Amino acid sequence: MTILRSVTLCSLLAFSCLGLAPMAQAAAPADWAGLAHYQAANTALGPPAVDEARVVFMGDSITEFWDKAPSALFSNKSYVNRGISGQTTPQMLVRFRADVLELRPRAVVILAGTNDIAGNTGPSSVDTIAGHLLSMAQLAQAQGIKVVLCALVPAATYYWNPEIRPAAAIEALNQRIRTLAVARGYGFVDYYGAMVGEGGALKPALSGDGVHPNEAGYRVMTPLVEQAVKAALQP
Repeated sequence: MTILRSVTLCSLLAFSCLGLAPMAQAAAPADWAGLAHYQAANTALGPPAVDEARVVFMGDSITEFWDKAPSALFSNKSYVNRGISGQTTPQMLVRFRADVLELRPRAVVILAGTNDIAGNTGPSSVDTIAGHLLSMAQLAQAQGIKVVLCALVPAATYYWNPEIRPAAAIEALNQRIRTLAVARGYGFVDYYGAMVGEGGALKPALSGDGVHPNEAGYRVMTPLVEQAVKAALQP
């Protein structure tokens, strides 16, 4: 112990003499997965009524901002928005029990993966993202919850990470999502096909920043997801 303290002291003195500060350990985020984000809302929501067909929407900013859009989707009080801006699929997987399973919905709609491609929590492959989506779907299915998977909304660039050109990865991931849905009997919503423009970009009329839908974009998305939810809830 004495030798270790001496070495540490010498190291600190060396940094001081060179005019450098010793490297500090990076602090881990206190709530990396955002478990506290909807904690109070989940408690207030309570269990569904006996005859209620509750549907939880799990996702990132595209889902979260939908609640504030003029689109009337979330005027349906049985539709529960659990999107968190900026999140990736591993973060959603961690909070999936609290924000989906424990709310006891009849169905879950999952729209996720674009922030993984953007590198928000580090590099991620299409295989890894698809695996996280499948894990969420399997958790829901094990609880008797119907699953609806969504194709990612198109994007040709991310304004917060302009070095990434995501169009090819988004298209590849969407193909994997469609294949998963067909193979396992999940519902599927093709937002991509309805919104893609030149070069894999989001049609300019449907977005203000090339990533997030605007009012017109959400109006395209709303009937597509409502149709898929209706089909999923059929006996």
